[in-house]
Amino acid sequence: MSALLDELSKKAQTLTVQERAQLAQELLESVEREVAPEVRAAWDAEIAERIAKYERGEAKLIPAEEVFAAARRLTQ
Repeated sequence: MSALLDELSKKAQTLTVQERAQLAQELLESVEREVAPEVRAAWDAEIAERIAKYERGEAKLIPAEEVFAAARRLTQ
């Protein structure tokens, strides 16, 4: 970890929970803005295809509770 990153991390830990959440959101948004256009286009196409499959009734949907339960079983 660079000295600057270490310093920023320590300072961020002194923020309130709400301030840290806001900082985290802003940092994530800054990373998302730097995604290569072709990557963003590929994800947009993937999302559109998944929505289309759902609308055509071709997607097998799994309730979130089942997904989380399966994930918990894997980590135990």
